[in-house]
Amino acid sequence: MLSERVCKIKPSATLAMDTKAKAMKAKGLDIVNFGVGEPDFDTPDHIKEAAIKAIREGFTKYTAVGGIDELKDAIIAKLKNDNGIDYAREEIIVSCGAKHSLYNIAQALYGPGDEVLIPSPYWVSYPDQVLLSDAVPVFVHTTEADSFMLKTELLESKITKKTKALILNSPSNPTGFIYDRKALEAIAAIAVKHNIYVIADEVYEKLVYDGHEHISIASLGKEIKALTIVVNALSKSHAMTGWRIGYAAGPKDIIKAMTNIQSQSTSNPNSIAQKAAVTALTGPQDSVGIMRAEFDKRRKFLVDGLNNIKGIRCLPPTGAFYVFPNVSALYGKKAGQRQINSSLDFALYLLEEAKVALVHGEAFGDDNYIRISYATSMENIEKALGRIREAVARLG
Repeated sequence: MLSERVCKIKPSATLAMDTKAKAMKAKGLDIVNFGVGEPDFDTPDHIKEAAIKAIREGFTKYTAVGGIDELKDAIIAKLKNDNGIDYAREEIIVSCGAKHSLYNIAQALYGPGDEVLIPSPYWVSYPDQVLLSDAVPVFVHTTEADSFMLKTELLESKITKKTKALILNSPSNPTGFIYDRKALEAIAAIAVKHNIYVIADEVYEKLVYDGHEHISIASLGKEIKALTIVVNALSKSHAMTGWRIGYAAGPKDIIKAMTNIQSQSTSNPNSIAQKAAVTALTGPQDSVGIMRAEFDKRRKFLVDGLNNIKGIRCLPPTGAFYVFPNVSALYGKKAGQRQINSSLDFALYLLEEAKVALVHGEAFGDDNYIRISYATSMENIEKALGRIREAVARLG
């Protein structure tokens, strides 16, 4: 008999769609995969060389549970230089990716009956991690008209005596939008007023466009910093998804609790990947700029292409590598005996009939949308746009 806890959750929709697309590809089908959020760039050579050096020097044993001091110091310098926030070693933990950091936070902070505010649309793992902690996810809806930013009056209306934390993802997965300083200041004031924690997921901070600036909410003052746990990783910024290095920075009592939890689950993050991460943070950053410039070109091309397909409306995102087009105008239409009544219907239609994989918006908390990752080549984007255009034209 499975535990009640595990029965509350479901598999990651993004990984499930990716698995289905790969299975179809393995059968010889030509699938364009827009589903998974993974840079198509290789990890830069100087980072790989640091890992090889670590192997050759025998740095292949257990490390301290929360990460080596050399990496913690590199993270501290990064947070100070990039984000204007000061931390000490005991306020830093390195984990097996940002998802692991977020899971450790959930286990350390949330308990039965606690309410955790999650703006929707949201990254698929947030609600399930809350549920795994026997806490209650409370969704705060955001709209396209507001660039998917929280309206403070709605946020405050959702706060109760049971509210423990707010999860804030900027730049956002799935929408690609960024919170500006004014919005962050308003959210910070509410968090301080009600004494609730802010979990600031900032893994896409290096991928911002059109002159926008990423601002960490923890940098807005001592009071909000004391309530904020900043989460970041090298997966997106340095094309290191498989290396599994993420980190969190926050109050030392919370970080200590997270370290204790980690000691009983994974122990330390991979020793070799930690050495590579030091080089990623302290070495040349040219590759980050090159990647961002290429993503920006793809973003513009994809948004223009989608907006030229009747029935699809797509705002240009300001960060990350996702677009979140509204496809609700297509609901009720048919292709043969197949009717499109939801984002899942449309996603399956495109996968099975157009051989384009993407993720239905319902998985992110808004059924009017689909999520497309442009972390793929311009050739694939152009091919997929043609297929989507043809598939939509067949709907009537």
